[in-house]
Amino acid sequence: MRINKYLAHKNLCTRREADTLISAGKVLINGVTAKLGDKVQENDKVDVRFRVKTYRYFAYNKPRGVITHSPQGDEKDIKQVSPIPDVFPIGRLDKDSRGLIILTDDGRITDKLLNPEYVHEKEYIVTTKEELKANFKTKMEKGVDIEGYMTKPCTVEILGATRFSIVLTEGKKHQIRRMCAALGYVVSTLERVRIMNIHLSGLKEGEHRPVQGSELTAFLKALGF
Repeated sequence: MRINKYLAHKNLCTRREADTLISAGKVLINGVTAKLGDKVQENDKVDVRFRVKTYRYFAYNKPRGVITHSPQGDEKDIKQVSPIPDVFPIGRLDKDSRGLIILTDDGRITDKLLNPEYVHEKEYIVTTKEELKANFKTKMEKGVDIEGYMTKPCTVEILGATRFSIVLTEGKKHQIRRMCAALGYVVSTLERVRIMNIHLSGLKEGEHRPVQGSELTAFLKALGF
């Protein structure tokens, strides 16, 4: 295994950060200064000389009309409207949706949170233009065929004639809107209210709060840190 991948696998840093440490001569393999591209064997001793970085994590309520990545034209993304400097969003939430996004400067958690190999719950509150039929919950929960892909089983709770909550463990592009469309419904509002154990907790659109204490400890532990 290459040394940068090894350090990332040990959750010490990202691969890019590992390359920086290696280039700076702060990584040793069996007492010898490592070079970029060096490989680590099973019984090797790896030492890293660096200060532990303190990362920041925030729950942010993304307003409707704001995009999470790669703005086009006069579009605004989170980095332009968020008052928190030097952080980036983990994951996406489409322009017409609002709700919870995690902002952080910790690149280590990106793969653990977004990789489909790891199962993490995300909860949404959705309203539709049409009234929900009696079989809506059953059809959604068992999985819906969206353009040849069968979605994974999920949990749905009916909250009103046109309103429901849904808990997903996957994140296909526009998944909830496409699932509803496949069943003949048009989504009018969509709000993400939870990512794993982190809740929106009454934040108004555009507001944020730090994720810390036991909430942060549980979140990172669930991600393997």
